[in-house]
Amino acid sequence: MKTPTNLFKQAIANKQAQIGLWVNLANPISTEICAGAGFDWLLLDGEHSPNTLSTLLAQLQAVAAYPGTHAIGRVPLGHGEAGTALIKQFLDLGFQTLLVPMVDTAEQAAALVRAMRYPQDDGQGGIRGMAGARASRWGRYPNYAKEANAQVCLLVQVETKAGLDNLEAIAATPGVDGVFIGPADLSASLGHVGNAQHPAVQQAIDDAIRRIVKSGKAAGILVSDETLARHYLALGATFVAVGLDTQILVRQTSALASVFKTNLQPLAAGDKTY
Repeated sequence: MKTPTNLFKQAIANKQAQIGLWVNLANPISTEICAGAGFDWLLLDGEHSPNTLSTLLAQLQAVAAYPGTHAIGRVPLGHGEAGTALIKQFLDLGFQTLLVPMVDTAEQAAALVRAMRYPQDDGQGGIRGMAGARASRWGRYPNYAKEANAQVCLLVQVETKAGLDNLEAIAATPGVDGVFIGPADLSASLGHVGNAQHPAVQQAIDDAIRRIVKSGKAAGILVSDETLARHYLALGATFVAVGLDTQILVRQTSALASVFKTNLQPLAAGDKTY
């Protein structure tokens, strides 16, 4: 069997917009519900959610039943020896695409490229360790080690002023497939903690998306406001997450409770409750 083609990587290389959802609940049932909704990709968050390798594996297995939806893993740490080990484990679980937070320099981006690739004559000096893991279907993809490098997809998060200063160099790093702007951390780095809507932050985001697109790499972002999402897509952003499972649950449960708790009239004597 041939190693599966990374259709998400193929789509963003062809500048086809990919609409995604952020998945934080760390549960295979809720993840499967989200996978059935029709999004192009789901971000399974290992940074700010209570995920473990085991919970991520269960969610990967759930998403696998929906071939139109691509699972992306966000690693909790991207740099140094610990980050390299985590990247190896995420890839061995079966993730083809990873999103790595807090990338500030081209040197950090290049180290991530090496961590994601097996050693081969591809000019990128891969250091990924060899193993007959789930990614190769325990050896049922006989050429996995030779084919995997072409199918892994690296998305790096730029979410600080330092990252913005080095944006072109980061995007130009061979092996980086896309650059994702993190609005929340970027707002903090720019001195507007918790206010990603601040005009200075929005201006920086718009400028960053234009610069990424100009570099020829795919630009991505997370935003739950429909108007802003469409604005970023119009600027050329290719992979855009348009909501979060936790936020959807918060909003919808609060709205439903409010419908019945606001101005609730007590039942008159003799009224039925059904």
